[in-house]
Amino acid sequence: MGRAFEFRKARKMKRWSAMAKTFTRIGKDIVMAVKEGGPNPESNSRLRVIIQNAKAANMPKDNVARAIKKASDKNTENYKEVLFEGYAPHGVAVLVETATNNNNRTVANVRAAFNKCNGNLGTSGSVAFMFDHTVNFRIEESSLKMDLEEFELEMIEFDVEEVFKDEDGILIYAPFEQFGAIQKYLEENSLDILSSEFERIPTTTAKLSAEQQEEVEKLLDKLEEDDDVNQVYHSMEM
Repeated sequence: MGRAFEFRKARKMKRWSAMAKTFTRIGKDIVMAVKEGGPNPESNSRLRVIIQNAKAANMPKDNVARAIKKASDKNTENYKEVLFEGYAPHGVAVLVETATNNNNRTVANVRAAFNKCNGNLGTSGSVAFMFDHTVNFRIEESSLKMDLEEFELEMIEFDVEEVFKDEDGILIYAPFEQFGAIQKYLEENSLDILSSEFERIPTTTAKLSAEQQEEVEKLLDKLEEDDDVNQVYHSMEM
């Protein structure tokens, strides 16, 4: 198993840990998807995936329905996805994915977090090149009607980087640009998509001492506390 598997294993206990924030994030995703493609999941592929993610996160159906209804209201403000880049102490690259309806607030909060924790907020493009932007799909193993090796061969035409099995199903990692094509293939072949998400995997990592790691963790925790922040990625070796 390769880089994507190890990256995911290291992050698993931290990701989506707070249920309240998970539901908030999904709610924002629903708003953006509905504003972009409408409230009907049959014709809105992005919304279909978000509904699948909501189910995987045990978000009640009523919550999802209310979020779609609210997003359909013309008076509901849209959210904008904004990516921030910078450095934590000891040269660790940091990417911060946000979804915000007030960019000035989010910029101020992210900058303050970097400043308070001895980091530096950079400019667009300053560290993003150090991360591979990937998409992953988790599918139900029982819906796969071929063996895993045969399935991996099928996935080659989509430039899939890794296919592996864990306790929760089969995971597919591919470049970000292949999202639509892979989703279409999985749906057309009746493979049950349990969830899907985008991730940024560092191409190289920095090995730090326990004391240095603690300094970096202070910044990461500070960023993740912000309600506008969806995901925080870094190049520190876990």
